[in-house]
Amino acid sequence: MRGQFVLSEIFTGLRRNLTMTFAVIVSVGISLALLGSSLLANQQVSAMKGYWYDKVQVAIYLCNKNDAENDPQHCDRGAVTGQQKREIEADLKKLDVVEKVYYEPKDEAFKHYQEQFKDSPLASSLTPDQMQESFRVKLEDPTKYDVIASAFGGRAGVQEVQDQRALLEPLFGLLDGMNKAALFVMALMLVVAMLLIVNTVRVSAFSRRRETGIMRLVGASSFYIQMPFILEAAIAGLIGAALACGMLLLGKYALIDQFLAEQIQVVNFVGYDAVLQQLPWVVGVGLLMPSLAAFLTLRKYLNV
Repeated sequence: MRGQFVLSEIFTGLRRNLTMTFAVIVSVGISLALLGSSLLANQQVSAMKGYWYDKVQVAIYLCNKNDAENDPQHCDRGAVTGQQKREIEADLKKLDVVEKVYYEPKDEAFKHYQEQFKDSPLASSLTPDQMQESFRVKLEDPTKYDVIASAFGGRAGVQEVQDQRALLEPLFGLLDGMNKAALFVMALMLVVAMLLIVNTVRVSAFSRRRETGIMRLVGASSFYIQMPFILEAAIAGLIGAALACGMLLLGKYALIDQFLAEQIQVVNFVGYDAVLQQLPWVVGVGLLMPSLAAFLTLRKYLNV
C-alpha cells in the first residue's frame, strides 16, 4: 500500500510539473552528454599522444652547400663532410638514450618532399642537391631530446637539431583547450540543471503542501515524506542520463565512424568499448545529482 502511494505521488508530481520536468531532463541530458564527451576527448588525446610521441623522432639536419652560403650562423664551417657524418652517426649510437638511428640521404629527402608537398609551387623548382641530409633519431624516452640537442647542436656539419614532438604540441594544445572549454560548458549546464531541479522540487512541494501537512500530523517520517520528491528528481535525471547515453552512441556512430574516421585516416579513434566504459559514470551522475539536490532542498523546506 505504501509503495502504491509513493508511486501515485511520483506520477502526480511529474504530471503537475511536466514542463519543468522536461526542462530538467533536457538540461541533465545535455550536461551529461558533454561530460561523457569530455571524458572521451581526454581519452582520445591521451591515446593520440602515446601513439604519435612513440613514432616522432629527433631530426639532425646536416649542412649542405646552399646552407654554407645562406646560413653562416649555423654552417659557417661549410657543408658536412663524409668524415663528419660518420663521426656523428658513431656518437649517436654510443648514447644510451638512443634506440635507433636512421640516415636519410638527399635523394630520399627529395622524394619524401615531392610526395608530401606535390601541390606546392616550390616542389617543381627544388632539386635533390638543395635538400638536406639528416639523421632521424628514435629515443628510448622521447622526453630526452635535450641530451641530443646539447650533444649535437652547434657541431660542425650540423645545421639544426629539431624535436619533431614540438610540431605536434600546438595540435594537442588546441585539443586540450577545446576539452577544457567543453568541461566549462558542461559545468555551467550542470549548474543550470541543479537550479531547475531545486525549483521543480520547491514547486512540487508547495503544490502538495496540504498532503505533506497531513502526513506530518499522522506521524509520517521525514524520509517517507521526501521519498516521492526525491524519486521524481531521480527519474527525471535517469531519463536525462538515458538521453545523454543515446547522444554519445549516436555521436560515436555519426560523427566519428561516418565522418571523422573517413576524413582523418591516420588517427585511431576511440571505439565503442571506450564509449560503453563512460556510460555507467553518466548514469551514476544522472541519478545521484538530482537526488542529492532534491534531498538538500526538501531538508531545508521541511525545517521551515
